[in-house]
Amino acid sequence: MGVPEEPKQLEEQRLGPVVRRRDQVQPGTTDQRLLDTEGDSEWVHTDPWRVMRIQSEFVEGFGALAELPSAISVFGSARTKPDSPEYEAGVRLGRALVEAGFAVITGGGPGAMEAANKGAREARGVSVGLGIELPFEQGLNPHVDIGVNFRYFFVRKTMFVKYAQGFVVLPGGLGTLDELFEALTLVQTRKVTRFPIVLFGTEYWKGLVDWLRDSVVAGGKASEQDLLLFHVTDDVEEAVALVSKEVGR
Repeated sequence: MGVPEEPKQLEEQRLGPVVRRRDQVQPGTTDQRLLDTEGDSEWVHTDPWRVMRIQSEFVEGFGALAELPSAISVFGSARTKPDSPEYEAGVRLGRALVEAGFAVITGGGPGAMEAANKGAREARGVSVGLGIELPFEQGLNPHVDIGVNFRYFFVRKTMFVKYAQGFVVLPGGLGTLDELFEALTLVQTRKVTRFPIVLFGTEYWKGLVDWLRDSVVAGGKASEQDLLLFHVTDDVEEAVALVSKEVGR
């Protein structure tokens, strides 16, 4: 009777909290790869490295905005023309929010965002722009006093909500709708509380509101109560009053 073979020892590599075995073992060590100046530079494009970039964006954003006074995020189209009534409404809104004691946060771009930042700056308030890296990036508008540029949309969106007490949404496109429905979802699911959302421009938002009521709610995909998560107005003073009231101002 032969002597039974001893089980083969598992080839194992420990890289911090990660364990690699068999053909998943990587040559060398983490320190070696870090200090090897002639090594492959592809590591800067890996997911673990992206996590560090994401972390750094959160740290920079939190650091830049931590001492902001109470603020309202204002959204709207980058394509709004400077000579349009919508642009003028954005300027008046930014000014009125500052006069009510708020800082103004926008996406930092042109159009409606620029208008709100302009109004805030003219009223000598805090004018914030949170930019995003895009192929057609135009940079932060000249009325931004505190600007932070982000690589990742989801980090930027966190800042819009974390450092604002409410949203005012001017007429806008897909990016504006994205921010609007993100906020509505957070309020509906109670991820945030006491967070007023005001849609500015009754004619522009009428089709969306009708669709929510007549298709989404009527079809049982949302409740009647969800239509109370936002307000619609054409009046700057009413918009400011609504956000002020809901945050206890």
